[in-house]
Amino acid sequence: MLIGVPAETLAGETRVAATPETVKKLVAQGHTVRVQSGAGGCASVTDAGFAAVGAEITDAAGAWGCDLVLKVRAPQESEAGLLRPGSTLVGMLNPFDATGLHRLAAAGVTAYALEAAPRTTRAQSMDVLSSQANIAGYKAVVMAADRYQRFFPMLMTAAGTVKAARVVILGVGVAGLQAIATAKRLGAVIEASDVRPSVKEQVESLGAKFIDVPYETAEEKEAAEGVGGYARPMPQSWLDRQKAEVAKRVAQADVVITTALIPGRAAPVLVTQEMVESMKPGSVIVDLAAAQGGNCPLTQPGQTVVHHGVTLVGETNLPALVAADASALYARNVLDFLKLIINPEGALHLNRDDDIVVACLVAHEGAVTRA
Repeated sequence: MLIGVPAETLAGETRVAATPETVKKLVAQGHTVRVQSGAGGCASVTDAGFAAVGAEITDAAGAWGCDLVLKVRAPQESEAGLLRPGSTLVGMLNPFDATGLHRLAAAGVTAYALEAAPRTTRAQSMDVLSSQANIAGYKAVVMAADRYQRFFPMLMTAAGTVKAARVVILGVGVAGLQAIATAKRLGAVIEASDVRPSVKEQVESLGAKFIDVPYETAEEKEAAEGVGGYARPMPQSWLDRQKAEVAKRVAQADVVITTALIPGRAAPVLVTQEMVESMKPGSVIVDLAAAQGGNCPLTQPGQTVVHHGVTLVGETNLPALVAADASALYARNVLDFLKLIINPEGALHLNRDDDIVVACLVAHEGAVTRA
C-alpha cells in the first residue's frame, strides 16, 4: 500500500505525522511510504533521515495521492482537491468542524479524526489529545518561567533570600498535571484547582496543594465527575463559589496557567479581568485554552500582551513549539491507530465492530458520519 506524509502548511504548524522510527516500521510491513520533501524540517527530521529508513522523498502531489495519507492537522481548502477519491486520511481533523468534515466527504475519502478516540484504557496508546497536552503543559511552565522576571525556586544567597514563585494551575487534566510536575521541578510553590474531585489525590501526589471547593448538591457532584474523562459544565452555584476561592489564590500568584477545555465548546472563563488586575505587576498568565477563546477574556489568541502589568501568553499551539518530541509521540499514536484499520494482509479495512474506529470515523463514501 502507498502511504503518504505531506508537509503541514497551516501557519505555525511545525509537526510531522511520521518520523523515521514509524516509517521504518511501516516499510518493514511491506508498505511504500512517500514523504513530501521538507515535511520534517521544522521537527528536526531531514529528508535524508527519512530516506535512510526506506521512505521515498516526493513532492506534495506524490504525498497526497496515496492510498493512505497521514496528517497532523486537517487539510486546508486548497489541499482537499489533492486527495484521491477512495483514499483514507488519518489525522487531527477537528470533528467539531462541520465545514471541514463536509469538505472531506465531498472529496470522497474515508477520514478518521484521532481526537475523537474514546478515553479508554485500550485507546491510551493512540490518544493524541493526551500525548500533545502533556507537551503543552510542560511548555506552558517553561514559557512562564522565561517571561517571569524572577526565579522560580527559593534561593538563599549572600545577597539575601529569594522567595519561591507561587504558581496556580487551573484545570488538572493531562496538561495541568504535567504543568504541576514541571513547576515542581523548577522549585515553585504550587496550588491547583479542578472541577473533578478525583484529581485531588493526583495533585497532592505531585507536590501541589489542591484548592478544594466543597459540593453542596447532588447535581454539583454528578457534574464534577465528568463523562468519558472530560469535564462537564458545572452548575452556576458551584462556579460562583469556585470563582471566589480561585480569585483569592490568583491575587497572590506570580504565575497562573489555565488549561480548562470542553470539547466542541468555547473555553470556560476562569480568570476574569478583575482577577488579572488584582495580580502583582510582573505576574504571568499562560492560557492554554487560547485557541478556543481562552480561559481569560483578556487573552489574545496567538499573541502575548500586557494588561495592568500582567503578561498574558495566548500561544495557540504549544506542542508545535516542541516539534521534535511532539512529532515523535504523535507519530507513535498514529502507528498504533493504523493497526486497527490495516488488516493482516496489509490492506485498509473499515471494522465497524471496533469502538475506537467507529468513534474516529468522520467521513466515508461521500457522507459525514459524525453528527
